[in-house]
Amino acid sequence: MATHERSPAGDGRPDEAEPQRSEDDTARITRADSGDGLDRDLIISVAAELKAARSVLFITGAGLSADSGLPTYRGIGGLYEDRDTEEDIPIEVALSGPMLIKRPDIAWRHIYGIEAACRGAAPNRAHEIIAAIEQRIERVWVLTQNVDGFHRAAGTQNLIEIHGDIHRLRCTVCGHRERVADYSGLEIPPRCPDCDAVIRPEVVLFGEMLPPRAVQTLRAALSEGFDLIFSVGTTSLFPYIAGPVIHASRAGRVTVEINPGDTAVSSLVRYRIRASAKLAFEAIWAELAADSGHEAHSD
Repeated sequence: MATHERSPAGDGRPDEAEPQRSEDDTARITRADSGDGLDRDLIISVAAELKAARSVLFITGAGLSADSGLPTYRGIGGLYEDRDTEEDIPIEVALSGPMLIKRPDIAWRHIYGIEAACRGAAPNRAHEIIAAIEQRIERVWVLTQNVDGFHRAAGTQNLIEIHGDIHRLRCTVCGHRERVADYSGLEIPPRCPDCDAVIRPEVVLFGEMLPPRAVQTLRAALSEGFDLIFSVGTTSLFPYIAGPVIHASRAGRVTVEINPGDTAVSSLVRYRIRASAKLAFEAIWAELAADSGHEAHSD
């Protein structure tokens, strides 16, 4: 939800040199790019990698929640894709930490708009399947940039919400904290019931640092390493999002990208599925079920 210049996990930058590839790797990437539909051989290969893995990291972005009806924004989602705000200022300014301090009414108007886009939506099959995979594999972590809370609602346990959760609120002065289902009953900007100061969501606004606890958890998870890393529905522009994929690729670990478009890591991954997250995960899950000889359930 914000722009950051440093990588919290000490990761490499997205523009680092591409790792050397074997002919086999190149063939797999070419096959993934060869058509608009899902390549069955590619899905079978990715499902086989999942079955063999003892540790998996899923890195997710706004594209994962697109099948839940949420927009994919510039920076935080698509409400401001090609235009500035009604105040005639960039969304990166309107939704910044300094603006929340100086003009909480402006910042909260746009925070409210983001939450309104999430309201009434629910986790989709991709969220549910990721949570189900966590129950099957020894160690699984999800690193998400999304603030919609859908991973947790779908049942994911090992979750790093690196940009926060829009439903968690805290006072900017005292220790008051609360969780709300939505913002429909809130005064905008909302005030603390204990000290009357402005309340804010526990999300990372533009220009703010990442939450230290989330950064520490990410560092610890990365230090243990992963057999398999998925990049799902993210353009991978931030170093702390691209970095794990870059380092895994250089170390010869298996990497998978699920994204209908080109991203900062598309040329680096071993397997590339050009499709929506929901479509891809449903196909992978069906292959896992077919291989086990019975229908798989994610609930």
